[in-house]
Amino acid sequence: MAAIAQSIFSPETAARFDHLVTLYPLKRSALVPMLLYAQDELGFVTEAAIQEIARRLDLFDLDVRNVLSYYSMLRTKPAGRYNVQVCTNISCMLRGGYEILDHCKAKLGIGHKGVTPDGMFSLEEVECIGACCWAPAIQVNYDFHDDLNLVKVDRILADYADGLGKDVK
Repeated sequence: MAAIAQSIFSPETAARFDHLVTLYPLKRSALVPMLLYAQDELGFVTEAAIQEIARRLDLFDLDVRNVLSYYSMLRTKPAGRYNVQVCTNISCMLRGGYEILDHCKAKLGIGHKGVTPDGMFSLEEVECIGACCWAPAIQVNYDFHDDLNLVKVDRILADYADGLGKDVK
């Protein structure tokens, strides 16, 4: 492995990266998990993170950028404290996904990939969050909310704004 003299990551994340490369037959296979951990720590995948991860995996920066641009859950710009992802894939679409997306746009005053001026919320339209049986659904950070209607969405957004998070029913 290429020596990393000074890591931009916390010692815990750097150690996690060192361990990840031992889990796969090819170091490159650790790329997506590393990008997710980098995003969790930094808020988004920075240029410095791209460069360090490329060095750790013996890849070109472009290899990392290509993977980074493919996955919608990876960001190269800061998101809000609460990143609201609205699924509009077929199951959610048929059960009101676009109405929920339009409602969130109006309620938050932002569009796709936008961030509220206070940095509290960001909004994304996403293809699928794997909740087809409970559509329509949204994901806020890593929390899933399903079987939604506009009233539930309003409650969810209000609870996150008040710092209450996931425990919305």
